Amino acid sequence: MTLVAIVGATGTGKSRFALDLAHAIAERGGFAEVVNADAMQLYRGMDIGTAKLRPGEQEGVPHHLLDVLDVIDEASVAAYQPAARAAVDDIAARGGVALLTGGSGLYVSSVIHDLRFPGTDAAIRARLERELDEVGPGLLHRRLRGLDAATAASVDPQNGRRIVRALEVIELTGEPKAARLPDEPVPWRPHRIVHLRAERARLVERLDARVERMWADGLLDEVRALIPKGLERGVTARKAIGYAQALAEIHGRMTEADAIAETQALTRTYARRQVGWFRRYAAASVVDADDRAAVAAEVTRRAGVD
Repeated sequence: MTLVAIVGATGTGKSRFALDLAHAIAERGGFAEVVNADAMQLYRGMDIGTAKLRPGEQEGVPHHLLDVLDVIDEASVAAYQPAARAAVDDIAARGGVALLTGGSGLYVSSVIHDLRFPGTDAAIRARLERELDEVGPGLLHRRLRGLDAATAASVDPQNGRRIVRALEVIELTGEPKAARLPDEPVPWRPHRIVHLRAERARLVERLDARVERMWADGLLDEVRALIPKGLERGVTARKAIGYAQALAEIHGRMTEADAIAETQALTRTYARRQVGWFRRYAAASVVDADDRAAVAAEVTRRAGVD
């Protein structure tokens, strides 16, 4: 097996699991490299708020698709898919195991499943984004629901970018179903999936503490350094959880307490959506992220690359 996906909600220890698995594979004479599947970790300089492993924390395990975008760039799954698959192919060609690691569900699915992404139309996109700015995501989500209730049900009503993309695809193709994922996707290539899960109460406690640590570790200074690099003009980066709130605090629109509280609430909501997304991976090995023995056993099992 040359591809293992390591998925789960934020805060479940995916990066640690990937490193442990890479070391275990190396002990058996093979090698493994990590392919990032976290959309926000694609951005240079967005480190503290994304819990990105810096080079000194990667324990000698090569990592692909970290720090490949500037904050002014737009992250898109259509661009990510071929880049991630090229990294997987390169690792496999050298005889290694690619560890696709991250919590961005659509990004993971774009690699492990044979998904096709329609093109874009700059004029349509610009018009829809103007509408989004003028009327907000709620009205556009209701429009999407009227066109395709199934697609609307799978899109967060507050995720304006996803709503705009769905409406763009429907307008481009004339087919509502073109904006939704297939019920039974076909695998891109053979793979295994490890889904790290944590009991909700424990995970919430950990996530709330993690957000507080982000502020203590200097998230505001990180954001201040990104402003001259175009963070506030970025389509995707400026809306990232934690970064949007830090910007609001820096500009006096929120207090520190309110910025932290809102980031905690949004992180909890995001984690719940991640769990829902990854539940659809019926063939995944589900592992209790807080059971150290179970995690170690899964590392040993996957190190055999069965």
